[in-house]
Amino acid sequence: MNNLLLYLGTVAIWGSSWLGIKLQLGHVPPEVSVLYRFVVAAALLLAWCHFRGLNMRFTWRQHVAMAMVGVPLFSLNYIIFYIATIYLTSGLVAVTFSTITVMNIGFGALLIGSPIRPRVAIGALFGLAGLSLVFWPDLAAFDTGSAGLIGLGLSLIATAFASLGNVASARNQRAGIPVMQGNAFGMAYGALCTLIVILARGTPFAFDPSPLYVGGVLYLAVVASIFGFGCYLTLLGRIGADRAAYTSVVFPLVALGLSTIFEGFEWTALAIAGVGLILIGNVIVLAKVGRAPARSAA
Repeated sequence: MNNLLLYLGTVAIWGSSWLGIKLQLGHVPPEVSVLYRFVVAAALLLAWCHFRGLNMRFTWRQHVAMAMVGVPLFSLNYIIFYIATIYLTSGLVAVTFSTITVMNIGFGALLIGSPIRPRVAIGALFGLAGLSLVFWPDLAAFDTGSAGLIGLGLSLIATAFASLGNVASARNQRAGIPVMQGNAFGMAYGALCTLIVILARGTPFAFDPSPLYVGGVLYLAVVASIFGFGCYLTLLGRIGADRAAYTSVVFPLVALGLSTIFEGFEWTALAIAGVGLILIGNVIVLAKVGRAPARSAA
């Protein structure tokens, strides 16, 4: 699959995953829902790897490296974001998460020596500005009180964890760890981390047998986790964490489109202008995505 299809697949899948997350909201604690999602995803992906006869023998150092992807990317960032939504609107959370484009540039340069591409930085700023316009009503209503500051801080911490997982995955791919097996073990380690958090916090286990909840778990586990992360992390290994992270600025627009259909979202002049800025940034960042050279064995 070429890079453009990987990019479009990531945007489409993660843009629609917000509906699956909404189906999970209810009497089941957020971290328990995260646990269900990645237990199912890890089990299916590990079984698929064994069925395909893929190499599943890795050194303990490689397992540590895969855990360094799984813990921040498949556990901590999801748990913290779920908690952050208690304090912030979804629009502000989306705006905050889009800062991963900038974080990936910084962490990539700091931790694995990735070059800072001026074009990517400029495109990311266009995207952040555009997304801010799309969610301007939420930004204008932002309360600088303690609850708002807590939510903003949690969202930034969660985004930082996601960015660290991105950079760790890029490093692992450069070291020859395949995406499929790396994701399988990473999700397993992420689920284990989530279980530890649940037990440490004394969070009660609960389950909703309704078709909506079960369907949401399966969609997030199979489509959003297995296929979504498979596309994204493969793309990340090929074109770098900085350019791949731009999907996080674009996929909220897919979520807005679905919200227009299913939730009655109304487009404003600011929202349309924001979409225009995001598309401009998208062109700046991804103009040569289809011809980007492979960076790893992935």
